[in-house]
Amino acid sequence: MTVPKTWRRIPELYNLQGTKCKSCSALFFPGREVCVKCGSISLEPYRFQGKGRVVTFTIIRSQISDPEGENIDIPAREIPYVLAIVELAEGPMLTCQIVDTPEKDVFIGKQVDMVFRKIVEKGKRGVIQYGYKFR
Repeated sequence: MTVPKTWRRIPELYNLQGTKCKSCSALFFPGREVCVKCGSISLEPYRFQGKGRVVTFTIIRSQISDPEGENIDIPAREIPYVLAIVELAEGPMLTCQIVDTPEKDVFIGKQVDMVFRKIVEKGKRGVIQYGYKFR
């Protein structure tokens, strides 16, 4: 991800910010410019609580190979890791990594909270991107 794109996504990645439709109160994550429920273009920023539940999950056990080591989002020390669909308390669903929880303790319906973590580091002099994960 380029530096400008990373900077534009700071509210979404750092604050779990989406949008709320002023007309019908529908909530979206990531944010949208047009409401898909009523068609309104009158949306405002909305910060989600960061609480939710696991809808489904999988355990990733294989590592992506990159000889340069510049484009691997998940460090080798984090393999295996849990990737889940989490339904936020407010309704929207998102894909995220579950951390700080042994894989055997993850189950459908598990209550989770957002945490702020390093997401990716692009090489030794590249962008370090932080954002949300859940535990």
